[in-house]
Parts: sequence; structure tokens; C-alpha cells
Amino acid sequence: MEQSLPVWLIPVLTLVGGIVIGVILARVLQRTAPGKTQHQLDELQERFDSYQSEVVTHFNTTASLVKKLTQNYHDVQEHLSNGAERLALDEVSRERLLASLVDDSRPRERKPQHDSEFDLAAEPPRDYAQKHTGDPSMLSEGYGLKR
Repeated sequence: MEQSLPVWLIPVLTLVGGIVIGVILARVLQRTAPGKTQHQLDELQERFDSYQSEVVTHFNTTASLVKKLTQNYHDVQEHLSNGAERLALDEVSRERLLASLVDDSRPRERKPQHDSEFDLAAEPPRDYAQKHTGDPSMLSEGYGLKR
């Protein structure tokens, strides 16, 4: 029996030692992994915050430029109307110039390129055979029957 004790003792001690070493390694690796993951998460959050800041800055700049553009447009319209009032020789010319300025400020409707566009819109497409006077309609019982 004395010889069988070391035969069983060595594998049991090796197993216990392996389990202890495995637990220690698992805890050490677990501590380093969350730090790395947390670092990556912080980096991604920082990049996202930076992106959001850039988007807000972009739209604020765009709004400012559009506001400036609108103001410049109004200034040009005012300049043209003042010039029309000052430079027009008579009342009829002045009225025509002012009317053209008012008409140009409104968006224009799309005009058809060809007269055929009006023709197509005036009459809907036909999906039936034309009927001559006196012929039975397609829904009548005798339609298509020869007598």
C-alpha cells in the first residue's frame, strides 16, 4: 500500500496545482481585459462626441450662410427696386420694372416644352376598343356574337 500512495498522490497534487494556477491566471487576465475594453469604449465615446460636435458646427455654419444669402437676396431686390424708381423715365416704365421685379421673386411654374403634353393630359388613355354608333357595348349579353 505504501507504494500506491505516491502513485495516487502525484496526480491529485498535479490536478490541484493546475486548478490553482488556472484560477490565478483567469483572475489576472480578467483584470487586464476589462481595462483594455474600457479604454476602447472610452476612445469610441470620444470619437462619437467629436463627430456630434462637428455635425452641430456644420449645421450652425450652414444656417448662418443661408441667413446671409437670404439677407443678400433681399438687399439686391431692394437695390433693384430703388434703382427702378430712380432711373425710370416715366410712370409706365417704372410700373413695368417694379412688376418684373415682383414677378421674378416668385417661383415660376413649369411650362410644358411641347403642345403635345397638353394633349396627353386632356384625354385619358383608352384601354378599350372604340365603339361605333349602334354597336352593342362590351357589357351587353350579345357582344361579340355573330347573328
